[in-house]
Amino acid sequence: MRAILIWAALAACIVVPIAAAAFSPLLQWRDAVYIAAGFAGIVAMTLLLVQPLLAGGYLPGFSAYRGRRLHRWIGGCLVAAVVLHVAGLWITSPPDVIDVLLFRSPTPFSLWGVIAMWAVFAAALLAVLRKHLPLRPRVWRLAHTSLALVIVVGTVVHALLIEGTMETVTKFVLCALVLAAFLKVAVDLKAWAIRPRRDA
Repeated sequence: MRAILIWAALAACIVVPIAAAAFSPLLQWRDAVYIAAGFAGIVAMTLLLVQPLLAGGYLPGFSAYRGRRLHRWIGGCLVAAVVLHVAGLWITSPPDVIDVLLFRSPTPFSLWGVIAMWAVFAAALLAVLRKHLPLRPRVWRLAHTSLALVIVVGTVVHALLIEGTMETVTKFVLCALVLAAFLKVAVDLKAWAIRPRRDA
């Protein structure tokens, strides 16, 4: 029963914000590409909730090994969602996207978004090259977690500053859950500890 409740709660946290955004009246004035780009961004944010839960082993039915494997696959899906989000916005307005990528955009939410985007790409590259980098496991974990922190903070601020298709209450709840899940796992796994703790 506990496992069912956990999975049901996670499903609700993912589905409810997406469903609420689908009923936004702002969608009436948007074309299909822009809408798809926006929902790719929302999906990417829901994946940020799943990632730390997998890394921390909090989802029932997944061993540590299976959780890490799925964590890598979800990371790939996150990269794809971000690419779709940016590509869709590029199609609808290339000059705006160029300004954002060059950090020339006057809108603060865009700057936070592009910082999070580059951090997503860097974290994914770090994961792909893990076996080829001369980094100790703890140093690698510190770098990966630091990038994840940039991703989470950048994405949360990006989402909160935008007055778009996401419904306000569900957006705030999702942002809070993403941040809380990351902090919980980072603390439990002692993600920023370079050296193992030694008992006195």
